[in-house]
Amino acid sequence: MNRTAEDTLKPRTTGLVLHAAAFYDLTVWLSMFGRERAFREKVLGLARIGSGDNVLDVGCGTGTLAIAAKRRVGPSGAVCGIDASPEMLARAAMKARKAGMDVAFQNAAAQALPFPDARFDVVLNTVMLHHLPRKAREQCAQEIRRVLKPGGRVLLVDFAPPAREKKGFFTHLHRHGHVSLGDMIAVLSGAGLSIVESGAVEISDLQFVLAAAPCSA
Repeated sequence: MNRTAEDTLKPRTTGLVLHAAAFYDLTVWLSMFGRERAFREKVLGLARIGSGDNVLDVGCGTGTLAIAAKRRVGPSGAVCGIDASPEMLARAAMKARKAGMDVAFQNAAAQALPFPDARFDVVLNTVMLHHLPRKAREQCAQEIRRVLKPGGRVLLVDFAPPAREKKGFFTHLHRHGHVSLGDMIAVLSGAGLSIVESGAVEISDLQFVLAAAPCSA
């Protein structure tokens, strides 16, 4: 079968791609128990993002975290966000315009980041790893390692497996996937990244792993 130019430009991913942007924002709010702003600030703090940093948000969704990151890095820093869903990116761009924040959003897959080597100081990957099958997770981690500067940092955040089955209408409404902390650590270690810190985010049932790229000799 011949591939058109449009097909060639479409991001290829073997993971789940979410397209209902407005519903996604509601789902995130529910899964954070209404503490989304606290979650964003916690994530930016865990990633140690500061003024002047060049940041990439992989699987940026509707752009809320990327916009918050831009506020933190200031005019001397830059933030890019990629997502496989054009609908998510359209909402993200609208949010950035309303906030007056200069964030570059691009349609791309996490397994094939459209950036040169050693481009970013920090890469964020929040609540999207569980959407990818194992092989795609490994490819994503390898790509993150490639685009990080020497000594650069990556922060993974995702839901922990439930300790026990929860029931009820509210739980059913915001049911989500999960990744074990051990799997998160393994996928980053397997890509050649050094684990710096890991543990509970202390919001919802979220957990994090912070890792660093090797420093240049």
